[in-house]
Amino acid sequence: VQLQASGGGLVQPGGSLRLSCAASGSIFSADIMGWYRQAPGKQRELVASIRRGGSTYYSGSVRGRFTISRDNAKNTMYLQMNSLKTEDTAVYYCHVYKGGIDYWGQGTLVTVSS
Repeated sequence: VQLQASGGGLVQPGGSLRLSCAASGSIFSADIMGWYRQAPGKQRELVASIRRGGSTYYSGSVRGRFTISRDNAKNTMYLQMNSLKTEDTAVYYCHVYKGGIDYWGQGTLVTVSS
């Protein structure tokens, strides 16, 4: 499985972005998929995840503002980000755990600034 993340960019505080993660292979059987982010000088952290059954997890800092979803037919995962804050600035990585293997996308930069 190869992952291609896209959708990052520069947005003002309070704005929205939608990240996409396109997979080269089927994600239908993926055990868990998620989005991580890494801000300058900080460790990579889990932002949101979605399990095969559809259950979701959000970190406390994004809960209520971000929504993770997956389209199995398109082999694509999304992260809708609303009410963005300056502290959301980071490189966002998509991740898939499938068949005991971790797969990572290349990252897409999100900059929230006025």
